[in-house]
Amino acid sequence: MNRSVKNRLAWILPAGLLAALFLAMPVMAEDVAEKIASSSHFYNTFWALIPSFVAIILALITKEVYSSLLIGIIVAAGFAANWNFEETLNNVFTNGIVASVSDSYNVGILVFLIMLGAIVSLMNKAGGSAAFGRWAEAHIKTRRGAQLSTILLGILIFIDDYFNCLTVGSVMRPVTDRHKISRAKLAYLIDATAAPVCIIAPISSWAAAVSGFVDDGSGLALFIRTIPYNLYALLTIAMMLTLTLKNLDYGPMLKFEKNAKAGDIFSGANPYENEANNVPEGKGRVIDLVLPIIVLVICCVIGMIYTGGFFSGANFIEAFSNSDASIGLMLGSAFGLLFAIIYYVARRSFTFKEAMSCVPEGFKAMVPAIMILVFAWSLKNMTSFLGADVYVAGLIEGSAKGLQMFLPAVIFLIGCVLSFATGTSWGTFGILIPIVLNAFPWSSGNPISIVCVAACMAGAVCGDHCSPISDTTIMSSAGAQCSHVNHVSTQLPYALTCAFVSALGYLLAGIFAVNRIPAVIALPLSIVLMIGVTITLGRKADKAEAQG
Repeated sequence: MNRSVKNRLAWILPAGLLAALFLAMPVMAEDVAEKIASSSHFYNTFWALIPSFVAIILALITKEVYSSLLIGIIVAAGFAANWNFEETLNNVFTNGIVASVSDSYNVGILVFLIMLGAIVSLMNKAGGSAAFGRWAEAHIKTRRGAQLSTILLGILIFIDDYFNCLTVGSVMRPVTDRHKISRAKLAYLIDATAAPVCIIAPISSWAAAVSGFVDDGSGLALFIRTIPYNLYALLTIAMMLTLTLKNLDYGPMLKFEKNAKAGDIFSGANPYENEANNVPEGKGRVIDLVLPIIVLVICCVIGMIYTGGFFSGANFIEAFSNSDASIGLMLGSAFGLLFAIIYYVARRSFTFKEAMSCVPEGFKAMVPAIMILVFAWSLKNMTSFLGADVYVAGLIEGSAKGLQMFLPAVIFLIGCVLSFATGTSWGTFGILIPIVLNAFPWSSGNPISIVCVAACMAGAVCGDHCSPISDTTIMSSAGAQCSHVNHVSTQLPYALTCAFVSALGYLLAGIFAVNRIPAVIALPLSIVLMIGVTITLGRKADKAEAQG
């Protein structure tokens, strides 16, 4: 038996056995959550947050994310089963991994990832990405220009954070590589223009999600009112621009950027080095990248408003508010892929058979992101069953009426912790926003209400930005084709700095709101403080680097 056959069997046999195991297991019963809530000694306690923290700490220590997430899932499954071996095993696979993979929303996202990977593979094979890189080399002359171009593209693609991460990454990788910008820095720029931009864009999947958590139908109006108070998102953009314009970095990112300038853009191994990307020199034109991307954006927007009932009589805003991002992006990417295949074959960039070979290549390129997503979703399932959200909701309700001036800062910090531990910002919205609106109805005219809702959203995005098990963090790593642990470790100091300044800003906003001073004054004060802190830390790091 030759080596290639052995290698294939080494993957096929375990995969087949695992698939058979999954199929043999019973589908998760609808009362699993109720069963765990009534039987687990750890339900609705601080212990419900521990599995996520175990996974996160292990990932940062070991620099290996797959095993860290799996250990977190096992800990959560053990807590849910009171460490009964059989039930723990059933929780890991049936109620964790199988349940997350069989969830229709998650399946839609996975299909979207695969199709987007195929489109990127097609663009690379046609030479579109290489042609854009040649064009950028002639028009973008500096590292600062390459980073600003990445930021601008990220801001322009505000429809959805998943779409943002993968599209910006595929377009800008050739540009940032030519200017010796580390993949970790590219991943940060992608992540900083994904959720932070979507959460302040009225026409986005995030606006639709937030609007859905308001019962009286005024969700979009409330979302728009919160934009000036969404401090973390706005300060992240201010910080990113300051770092870029002033050519500053600090923390682990400084080392990664130094290595990149010396020619090592990965600062170690490239997890995507096996992706096929052999393009003849000079092949392709810029239009081979730009046109499929434009068609993909249009198709995804149409797909999202279609799921929201636009073609059944709803107006554009209503359709976007009611859209299903999973189905919309899946449909949009399907039509985008179809267009790309027809376009490239018609242009004779390659044959139809070669086009079809790009589909599995694109799938393979997305395997690292898909594996991390499946494990992260499984961990979220188990922490949800353990009542982590119920525990945090109780903490909020217990303090909602006291010391109103401190409430925005407290809600922001709790939102950070909950989103960080669970890896889901949308889930955090769903927990905190109804609690805040019950305590302080925004229709009552109480100015603290708008500020507190904005603090919920900002805290959720901040925790999501920091968490290694967050979908958006994982997508950013995939978009930049960067080691996931490297992305998390280099981004964390920036996110924590921004979180600190945001907490101070919410403290000011709460004091202003309670004393009937326009709370929006906290925004310019926070931006000035953010710029000052960023410049100070960057220059201090540069000075230490020069002396070291």
